Amino acid sequence: MSSPDSSCRSVISSMKRIVVKVGTSSLTYDNGKMNLRFMDHLVRQLSDLKNRGFQVILVTSGAIGIGFPELGFKEKPTYLPYKQASAAVGQGLLMNIYEHLFCEYGHVVGQLLFTKGDAVNSKRYLHMHGTLLSLLELGAIPIINENDAVTADEIKIGDNDTLSAIVASIAEADLLIILSDIEGLYDSDPRKNKNARLIHQVPVFSRDIFRMAGGAGSSQGTGGMYTKIQAAEICVHSGIDMVIAKSTLPEVLERIMDGEDVGTWFKGENVHPQLKKRDIIIGTAVKGKIFVDEGCRSAILNKGSSLLPVGILDTEGDFAEGDTVAVFCGSDEVARGITHYSRVDIDLIKGLHTEQLKGALGAEPPYDTVIHRDNLLVMK
Repeated sequence: MSSPDSSCRSVISSMKRIVVKVGTSSLTYDNGKMNLRFMDHLVRQLSDLKNRGFQVILVTSGAIGIGFPELGFKEKPTYLPYKQASAAVGQGLLMNIYEHLFCEYGHVVGQLLFTKGDAVNSKRYLHMHGTLLSLLELGAIPIINENDAVTADEIKIGDNDTLSAIVASIAEADLLIILSDIEGLYDSDPRKNKNARLIHQVPVFSRDIFRMAGGAGSSQGTGGMYTKIQAAEICVHSGIDMVIAKSTLPEVLERIMDGEDVGTWFKGENVHPQLKKRDIIIGTAVKGKIFVDEGCRSAILNKGSSLLPVGILDTEGDFAEGDTVAVFCGSDEVARGITHYSRVDIDLIKGLHTEQLKGALGAEPPYDTVIHRDNLLVMK
């Protein structure tokens, strides 16, 4: 941890892909009604960042907090089915406002609802990764929330801070910004200690930082500083920078992206891109093998290529789309990755060029690659 040094933050302005997380306490008043002035300010900032050339992903809380007063509750219910009902109502209201506001500023949005389980299931991870990158490529702004209406364990944890870090990791983001009702990480609880000192930079993450985190935050939200530190730990070890800042600061997002010493900045570790995939790919069971020729082996190892059908010689094992498989050249394991195709389909298209896939499959192929390079971990 260190004192402010604006020169260090100058690297932020050169980043490209940004995830911004906003909590319920920022989106709503104490009575659960939407804070439309804040939402307009947030959307305008995000739209302007996109206009500047940044790729923007929004992770939003608020579905339960917005939904429960609409169902006649005076305060957030504790009964789980009532929470889920509140989320079902609130999510539609929330997205309606986001869609309207972003449209006013000339941007298209896409809604994704998922859970932390989507990040550890290789098939769902594969689809989430592909959907996120496709939305960004096509110029849309992804808006992500937990699927609170049907997922009980995520509601109990109440942890969109951690979810935002997982999204940042899946999207291979450069920076996660968590907007909160507090300015950043303090050396003690500022609500109890008027002399608490704001920590501007955390250049090296340590587990000791958790001792500075308190309990839950506002009455409407469920996450506190502790969950934000958990998010920082995920980001830092994934090579992603993270900033915690107060959501109500004027032009807070622009100021962060311009390198100002706003909030607390956690510096991501210098992680090799291949290692970011290790937990996803190595952490899942290998369901089969794909054997490739020498040309394919060389392309994967020396050129960073995806695995294409033309280089495949044979397959082994019983695996489906979304499973993790090992890639071999002879007896030498070259890589591991998440496959787009089942063994049955690979046996139909192995050795074929892209233009031949439709004829072999009898339909338009969903992917040109068997394993995309983003989902391929080189083992050499």
